Amino acid sequence: MKKNFLPLIMLAVFEAVAVTLWLTKDNIFYLFNFSYIGLSISLGVFLFIKKYKHARRIVQLLVGLYMLIYLGLFCNENMQIEGFWYYLFTGVFEAATIHYAVAKIFGPLIFGRGWCGYACWTAMVLDFLPYKIPEKPRKKLGFIRYITFALSLIFVLALFLSKVGNIERIMFLAFIIGNIVYYAAGIAMAYAFKDNRAFCKYVCPVTVFLKPMSYFSLFRIRCDKEKCISCGKCKKVCPMDVDVTDNSRKRKNATECILCMECVKNCPKDAL
Repeated sequence: MKKNFLPLIMLAVFEAVAVTLWLTKDNIFYLFNFSYIGLSISLGVFLFIKKYKHARRIVQLLVGLYMLIYLGLFCNENMQIEGFWYYLFTGVFEAATIHYAVAKIFGPLIFGRGWCGYACWTAMVLDFLPYKIPEKPRKKLGFIRYITFALSLIFVLALFLSKVGNIERIMFLAFIIGNIVYYAAGIAMAYAFKDNRAFCKYVCPVTVFLKPMSYFSLFRIRCDKEKCISCGKCKKVCPMDVDVTDNSRKRKNATECILCMECVKNCPKDAL
């Protein structure tokens, strides 16, 4: 019964956000936007409960393509981190600013790194590659994410300090070029490291927001120690190298869990 209520709980959370933003911003777009995302995620949770193996991929495509094509290409909104800095510097709580606040800054307090597993349009493509289970040990290259994070901030800051004209057009072009660079780097790294999620682990600047907040996340994978037989299957199939058998928030790679549920699906004793 608890599992059956989970999709409704997820939908209720997103509807609360949708209605609140619609009424406070007096813009019906937010009602449509967050209702659509909430319905997509709730559908995915429902399909997962029904043991449909492609449940997460369906959500990735529904949300990822919506944000990339509709919001990005059709609405000319830069939904990458540069768009967040842009709206932040202009003092406007719209578009990317709201997106980051809900999905990547405060949302992880509830859903952890769920964004990375179910909505990221970069990972949406990378997850089609052949290295779904990492074939090599994790590298100590996480510092790169802080470099890309700083570069994104410096880029937008330089545009404002230089007082360049037609900055909105530049931000749209930055969205196009940025996505091309992200996809190229992500695919190259996946083959180089034999790991679809290498880009997410080492380079993605958005994780600088996601990681500290997801440490306190409400939704987490937990292990029933009485059922666990220490077979190691959950660790083997985890794309982010998380030790889900440790229930501590300080477990290995704790803030890397993307709630993909591969560990849950592969546990032979339903201990997760």
